[in-house]
Amino acid sequence: MSFDSTLAGLGIGRTGASTAQAATSGSNAAMDQSDFLTLMTAQMKNQDPFDPVDNTQMVAQMAQFSSLAGISEMNTTLAAISAKLGATSTTDLVSWVGRTVLTEGSVAYPRTDGSVGGVIELGAEAAEVNVVIEGPNGEILRNVSLGALPAGQSEFEWDGTTDTGEPAGGGPFTIRVAARNGDGDGVSAKPLVWAPVTAVAMGSDGNPVLTLPGIGQVSTSAIRKIG
Repeated sequence: MSFDSTLAGLGIGRTGASTAQAATSGSNAAMDQSDFLTLMTAQMKNQDPFDPVDNTQMVAQMAQFSSLAGISEMNTTLAAISAKLGATSTTDLVSWVGRTVLTEGSVAYPRTDGSVGGVIELGAEAAEVNVVIEGPNGEILRNVSLGALPAGQSEFEWDGTTDTGEPAGGGPFTIRVAARNGDGDGVSAKPLVWAPVTAVAMGSDGNPVLTLPGIGQVSTSAIRKIG
């Protein structure tokens, strides 16, 4: 309810400075505490001395306005608390550096023992899944057959040796996946790799952006798992 409509219901009109002020603030301005006090004062001044305003009604109006004001203040406080809890501090950003994360990508670096681990994510059940490991120059180092896999995520491991049994080296390696169903049709498949976080920065959307070697910058929302 606007201040003007409330005054009109009491048979009170606004002229002069009050009208100019109302025009400045807009015809649909919502009532606040100042408006309520002005309204209550005007109501008491303009009451019929032979038929004064019912005290019970006055108290009920004051209680209702007090309740609404309390709710408004509580909403403001809760919004401030929510913003504080959702904020990312410098400590939060630094804590990502040095961690290993699982994210979508095709570039993988070996562990200290030369092996590589990752995850294959399938859009549907597959009867045959093959992983091809390529070297830094695009040469095929190893073909790994994973057989049939269900839809979703499935882990895979590569011992870091080539098809001839020799150490593949320090990489980086490129992981490629091909999957087909029982009818021979292709199935959506993508590799997820583990990568160390070398740097972190705040993105334009307010969320941290991680720098992963061989992959580039990745938002924290794209991280599937933290090692």
